[in-house]
Amino acid sequence: MYYFQNSLLFHPQPVGINEKYDLKLPYKEVNVPYSSNSNLNIIQFPAGNNAKGVVLYFHGNRKNISYYSRFAPEFIRNGYEVWMMDYPGYGKSTGEFSEQLIYDWALQMYKLSRIRYSPDSIIIYGQSMGTGIAAQLASVRDAKRLILETPYYSMPSIVGQYAPIYPVNQMIHFKIPTYEYLKKVTAPITIFHGTSDAVIRHSNASSLKPFLKSGDEFISIENGGHNDLHEFKLFQQKLDSVLNR
Repeated sequence: MYYFQNSLLFHPQPVGINEKYDLKLPYKEVNVPYSSNSNLNIIQFPAGNNAKGVVLYFHGNRKNISYYSRFAPEFIRNGYEVWMMDYPGYGKSTGEFSEQLIYDWALQMYKLSRIRYSPDSIIIYGQSMGTGIAAQLASVRDAKRLILETPYYSMPSIVGQYAPIYPVNQMIHFKIPTYEYLKKVTAPITIFHGTSDAVIRHSNASSLKPFLKSGDEFISIENGGHNDLHEFKLFQQKLDSVLNR
C-alpha cells in the first residue's frame, strides 16, 4: 500500500498534446506552461455572450476531462461557463503529480478566471477527489459558493475504510484534509452525498458537518451512489436552485 499508493488512488488517462477531444460541446482549450517540465491543460466550455459567471470544476481521480465534460451542460443551462483542469498525468496535463502542485494549479486557474470575473461570479465545484482541492482553493480565495459532490473528510480517512488495521495516516502521502479547509471557507457551502455511496461512505462525508457554517447545506440523496447523483431529481432541483441564487 505504501509503495504503490499512487496507482491505487489515482487512475489517470493521458492524451497526446496534439490529439483533439471529441466533447460534443463547443470548447476552448488552454495550455499553460507552468514550468519547464509541466503543462496545465484547461478546457473552457462557454455559456454564450451573457454568461453570469464561471464554474471552476475539479474532477475525480479517474480518466480525464473528456469523461467529466458530460456534466458541463448542467451549469451552462444555468448561465455559467465551465472551466475544467486536468491534474498532472491526466489528459494533456504533464508534470510530477503532487498534492501541492494540484493546489498551485487550482490557484492558477482561479487567477485566470479573475481576469474576466469577480469573486461573486465564481463558483468553485469539486467532485469526489476534486472536493478536497476545491475546498482548499475556497479556503484561500473568495467565491460566490463552494459546491462539493461526494466529498471526504481526508484522503487517509478513505483508505482507512478499507484498511482499518493499518496506520494509514503515516502511510498515505496524500492528505488533502477537506475538514481543515472547510474551517476557513467564508463562501456559502453546499454538499451533496448519496446514502448508498460505496466509494466514499456517507458516514465519512457526514463527518464534515461540524465544520459547516450557519446557512451551509448538507444534502443527502437517498439511495444515491458515488457516480449517479446527477440521475436523481432532488440533486438536479437543488443544483439548479443554488446556481440561481
